[in-house]
Amino acid sequence: MNVLVDTSVWSLALRRNSPHDAIDIVNLLRDLIADGKVVLLGAIRQEVLSGIRHQEQFARLRDYLRAFPDLELTTEDEEIDNIEPA
Repeated sequence: MNVLVDTSVWSLALRRNSPHDAIDIVNLLRDLIADGKVVLLGAIRQEVLSGIRHQEQFARLRDYLRAFPDLELTTEDEEIDNIEPA
């Protein structure tokens, strides 16, 4: 099973000084990365990169994030959440 990691988790993990209460989340992300289970959406990749102000840091993070495959969404994927239970 792959895990789609949201922007908020990436933001916690990429901070120089992650809050103490985020350590478990950051460690879980490290484990998922080590196990090759992390996937991204293009929109999440864009959000993470949009917060980077220096070109050198941007290029380094962009290259790092390229290691994670993009989750391809279909129209059916986007529609499934709109189904009301009977």
